[in-house]
Amino acid sequence: MKRALVFQHMDHDHPGRFLDYFAEDGIVPEAVRLFEGQDIPPLAPYDFLFVLGGAQDTWQEEQHPWLAAEKQAIREWVADRAKPYFGVCLGHQLLAAALGGEVAPADEGEVGVFDVALTGGAESHRLMRGLGPRHKVMQWHMAEVKRVPDGAEVLASSARAPVQALAVGEHAVSTQFHCEFTPQTVAGWASLPNYLSSLERHLGAGAYPRIVRDCFPLMPGMARMTRAIYDNLVTATGLRK
Repeated sequence: MKRALVFQHMDHDHPGRFLDYFAEDGIVPEAVRLFEGQDIPPLAPYDFLFVLGGAQDTWQEEQHPWLAAEKQAIREWVADRAKPYFGVCLGHQLLAAALGGEVAPADEGEVGVFDVALTGGAESHRLMRGLGPRHKVMQWHMAEVKRVPDGAEVLASSARAPVQALAVGEHAVSTQFHCEFTPQTVAGWASLPNYLSSLERHLGAGAYPRIVRDCFPLMPGMARMTRAIYDNLVTATGLRK
């Protein structure tokens, strides 16, 4: 069995549909709950690194000292070991920050369903193979990548945030949007008062039922897009023979 190391930043958060993909490929996920003070283990025994989103910001090392160790681990994994990496939201921003890019508060955050478009260069990138030019995605972020690291390529953008997907070679990819969200993920928010109150702070009263109505019909398309990116990554890296 192969092993995936998962960096978790919030309770009740998980890799969503990627757990199904891992099961199909014989990959066992092992979460490190960084926000609870769990230590990052040695990286060598692992085959895949998945970095989740979170309410923290990449620059908040004084409030969250473990962010420094996390960025160092991402740098070792992606730059030194060149092994398969997938990051979402904060995991996207951490990839950029760890490799020398810049992350800062967004000019205008995105919460809910938004459009993203593949960049011109993405059409020929192996990790975006088989994707159409435009996609509906789920967003929940108030920070964004302002400057990409040297050697990284922007693969998707939106009207509000120009860096919606990044690739480093063919072994690391990240998305600002939450491609891991599933119908089960969104349904689970109904029992999490802090999630519901956060949505209402951003979108006003009745935000949660509106989000459900907006996103549920679009989930099959989101799943197809995410599956294509994942399949491209594990094939390109040789993780799936």
